[in-house]
Amino acid sequence: MGVEIMGRGRVVTTRPAPAPHRGRRGKRGAGGWAVLALVAGVGLLMLFPFWIAVINAFKPAQDYIANGPVSLPTELDFSALADFWSGVDFNRKLLNSAVISGSVALIAVTLSLLSAFAIGIGRIRGRVWILALFMLAFTIPQEALVYPLFVLTRDLGLYDTMTGVIIILAVLQSAFGTYMLSSVLGAFPPEVLEAARLDGASRFQVLRLVVLPLTRPTMAVLVTFFFIWTWNDFFLPLVLLPSADNQTVSVALGALSGQYTSDPTALAAASLAGILPALVFFLLFQRTLMRGVNLGAVK
Repeated sequence: MGVEIMGRGRVVTTRPAPAPHRGRRGKRGAGGWAVLALVAGVGLLMLFPFWIAVINAFKPAQDYIANGPVSLPTELDFSALADFWSGVDFNRKLLNSAVISGSVALIAVTLSLLSAFAIGIGRIRGRVWILALFMLAFTIPQEALVYPLFVLTRDLGLYDTMTGVIIILAVLQSAFGTYMLSSVLGAFPPEVLEAARLDGASRFQVLRLVVLPLTRPTMAVLVTFFFIWTWNDFFLPLVLLPSADNQTVSVALGALSGQYTSDPTALAAASLAGILPALVFFLLFQRTLMRGVNLGAVK
């Protein structure tokens, strides 16, 4: 209903603002709450195994037998965690995993950057086929490579050494890094590269002063992925690192469960001790990881 206001020879008609459409807004709100509830349910489902490991790692064996794995512990018992820590020399296993994972992450991302710079910016011939070859190498299962890698490390004197595992995993994971960085550098602004060349910058200076600062968030994402993937890798370290002094955390965890014997509280304590370092690393670099993912999405 309009209201007419007359003043100085003109008529102004005001109309009430239309009421908001509550049906559509309510519908969107219901859909948003449904998605939020679904995501929360999936998150709780994913956290449930971690919660089971936490409550059983500090539960006495008698409590586990009497009340089952889902019940809360009646008292805190650190004996299972302490026995596992000292029994497998977990300090040494943590150091081995940290050295191998950190070295693989740094070497793999360096190889990925150099290879992607040559493919994405250097525009070498057969670029598409080379990228397809890198992607094919990344998709080959480790089971198909373990015997040739075993023979190669044995003949080169790298068998049962962390150096051999670091070289192999760095080369294998750099295939994925090269594929990812090549797609980023392939869309690199040519004006920036041309301006650097006009200023007299060499290829190494272009890589160090132009490409590296702009691709640093993507490289941080790759470092995080490579570290976690290497930390969780089990098959190659199991085959190539047979001695106890060179074993990693994942191999030590796999040696706990036998065919006829199993200690659930010890397994829970071992699982908790094995996952916590990777979880802490992920939480520390979570902001860097999300920044790199958001940058890639905006790009």
